[in-house]
Amino acid sequence: MVNWIIKQTQHLLNVFGEIFTKDLFRVGGNEFSLNRLAQLLLLSAIAYLISRRVNEWIKLRLLGRLKFHIGTREAIASVMGYLLSALSFLIVLESTGIDLSSLTVVAGVLGIGIGFGLQNIASNFISGITLLFEQPIKVGDYIQVDDLFGTVEKISIRSTIVRSLDGVFVIVPNIRFVETNIINWSYQDPKSRLHIPVGIAYGTDPASVTEALLSAARKEPDVLSDPPPKVWFQGFGESALDFRLLVWIDEPQNSDPIKSALNFRIECELRQRGIEIPFPQRDLHIRNLDSLNSLFKNQIFHLPSQETVPPSENFPPKLEQAIPKSPNNWTLRDLLRRMPYFETCSDMELLHLIEYGYRQLFPGDRLICQENDPGDCFYIILSGSVEVFSQRLQKYIASLHAGEFFGEISLLMGIPRSASVRTLEDTILFVIDRNDLQRLLVTHRNLADRIAEKLSERQQSLKSLGLLVDEEIEGEEKPLIWIRKRLNTLFGI
Repeated sequence: MVNWIIKQTQHLLNVFGEIFTKDLFRVGGNEFSLNRLAQLLLLSAIAYLISRRVNEWIKLRLLGRLKFHIGTREAIASVMGYLLSALSFLIVLESTGIDLSSLTVVAGVLGIGIGFGLQNIASNFISGITLLFEQPIKVGDYIQVDDLFGTVEKISIRSTIVRSLDGVFVIVPNIRFVETNIINWSYQDPKSRLHIPVGIAYGTDPASVTEALLSAARKEPDVLSDPPPKVWFQGFGESALDFRLLVWIDEPQNSDPIKSALNFRIECELRQRGIEIPFPQRDLHIRNLDSLNSLFKNQIFHLPSQETVPPSENFPPKLEQAIPKSPNNWTLRDLLRRMPYFETCSDMELLHLIEYGYRQLFPGDRLICQENDPGDCFYIILSGSVEVFSQRLQKYIASLHAGEFFGEISLLMGIPRSASVRTLEDTILFVIDRNDLQRLLVTHRNLADRIAEKLSERQQSLKSLGLLVDEEIEGEEKPLIWIRKRLNTLFGI
């Protein structure tokens, strides 16, 4: 019984051995059996795992230490991965005893068939190679493909995976990146400009609108201060004055949330300032009212002629602006005109100055600037109050309130602060720093002459207080000329 079992087992093993070793088909002089196919599959799996491990090491360890951009690392790693896989497959074929030269004709025939039958895949393959080498887009770039906005997650030979703003992964064939126009918001410089259109009611002061829009832009933390925000007056619409707020951002993938935040801030600024956003409207003008009156004089609804309407009803008297504005109602333009240096500035000069400045809140009992510090900006008090004192002279100088200004002498003359300033309560200041003032003086060169003239008058009064140390003026040069030359030197006019 035992011998019979052993014989049957040996017989089964011989049968299975013949099945595994029996040639199933022949390709190019190479015979393939189940045993050879199993060896080929096992060696191919081992080669694939090894090439994948080597590829991960190259991407994470080698290229990571060399501090390549993530998109460049992915591109190099992808190309290396495909090369290693192809090389591993050739090595496996050689190791299993397959003559590669005998497969040349077969491979050529198969290549022609694949080329005709799989043109789309071949196009995507070539496009993928192009993307990996030229790198017009890289992993991590924020792109727009038609109506699809998203971040590139992976670039493969056949397709590219894009993650949309809603977190959806979209597989895009590579051929679309070659045949269509692609917007790459992250290419070289991620900075981009947003356009926010705003319609304002007719009769509104454009300077107040500009101030409100720029104030909203500067309060948004995601908006860049350099380049600064701009306001364009685009034209006269059917129902509104058309303005456009232009801001720069460096996170284009967050453009929609930033636009939303800006719209909230703009609405708040306009509402607080009493600036109206109008509804669409039409003006109806009726001509020949006398003829219409004669036609309808026997009707119930009688239209009076223009002569019968009292002038006071046709033209209501305008409200006289005899009541002066309080400091709380002053606009930035009003505050700037109170400064002797800008009181004769044109509206455009003041608009540019408003664009360059920014608001800043200082809590109570906070030191704003200290004596002998460099003068890099000047301040206008929008609300609250400050105290000016001299540490060197050990004396109180003055208290300043809303609508007043300080710090302009040290900025314009390029000298250290002559006094210290601290807040007496929570205070909001409008700040203009040196770089912004320089841009204004370069754009409006005649403004430097007016500033020099006012400075020559202001300098004498400050010297009488002992706050400014006498500076040497060469020869018999007049203070006005000397100040003008100093402004030219300091601000590169």
